[in-house]
Amino acid sequence: MFDSPIWLPGGHAQTIIPLIRRGALPDYRRERIDTPDRDFIDLDWLEVPSTQEAPLVVLFHGLEGSSRSHYARSLMRALGDVGWRGVVVHFRGCSGPPNRLLRAYHSGDSDEIEWILSILKRRAPHSPLFAVGVSLGGNALLKYLGEREDQASSTLDAAAAVCPPLDLTLSGEALGRGFNLVYTRHFLTTLRRKALEKAARFPDRLEAETIRRARTLHAFDDAYTAPAHGFHGVADYWQRASSRPWLGGIRVPTLLLVARNDPFVPQAAWPNPSELPPPLVFEAPDAGGHVGFMAGKWPGHIDWLPSRLLDFFKNRIAS
Repeated sequence: MFDSPIWLPGGHAQTIIPLIRRGALPDYRRERIDTPDRDFIDLDWLEVPSTQEAPLVVLFHGLEGSSRSHYARSLMRALGDVGWRGVVVHFRGCSGPPNRLLRAYHSGDSDEIEWILSILKRRAPHSPLFAVGVSLGGNALLKYLGEREDQASSTLDAAAAVCPPLDLTLSGEALGRGFNLVYTRHFLTTLRRKALEKAARFPDRLEAETIRRARTLHAFDDAYTAPAHGFHGVADYWQRASSRPWLGGIRVPTLLLVARNDPFVPQAAWPNPSELPPPLVFEAPDAGGHVGFMAGKWPGHIDWLPSRLLDFFKNRIAS
């Protein structure tokens, strides 16, 4: 659901991966695509030498993430090292300029995932096509995979979801208490600003003062996300957008990766491994926090995650 990397080997005593360790920004080429509803999204393509037959990896970022996020940088660098193609898909309003419509993006936007992947599949019909979703993007990707069982399996060769919330109600409740409120306030800084800009443009659809007063994600989703995307309040949104009920329908080889110490994805939200379909591989490392997965001696590095993802995809090609 969220974009900040959290590394918690000893609870909250150790916190966020230093931003200086994100590394240089990859060489991106931006492409803008108009949506069927007259909005737009921006794609950042990895500009490295590769062939048209090389595998293509599509990355869907987390809440308020972008191609500049630490996991996007590390994954795109890893793809360049092996000669694969990569593209970071920005959800609406996350690439810099505000999008045109009242709506933006949300955790269950499987329709948007389907539309984007169908375009990329047509562009790369003879290449292995892989998709990675991180946090919010992982939840939306899993929901797409489970809802569109056969269509997804004819589009993707494999997929991976990293730290997806799975059950938005449980994750939302976890973020509404204790130390997690620090991270909630961090995300609300940009979320509220964007939503207030929407309220100024669509005053008949949103209540600016309600958005301004939101101090939790529960309140924000009730004030903006739910009404802007056709849900009947936050409870309806969190229930209908959760991916966990759809996991049984997944037919694409998929890696589900969640750290045991992720403060945003409580173990109560995890699926029962015995109930998962054979194509879904569930892994729960002891440490990693929320999209952290640091490795090595202090100050460490963030190369473990892209390495695990590439190994999973390479095994799908080999099989």
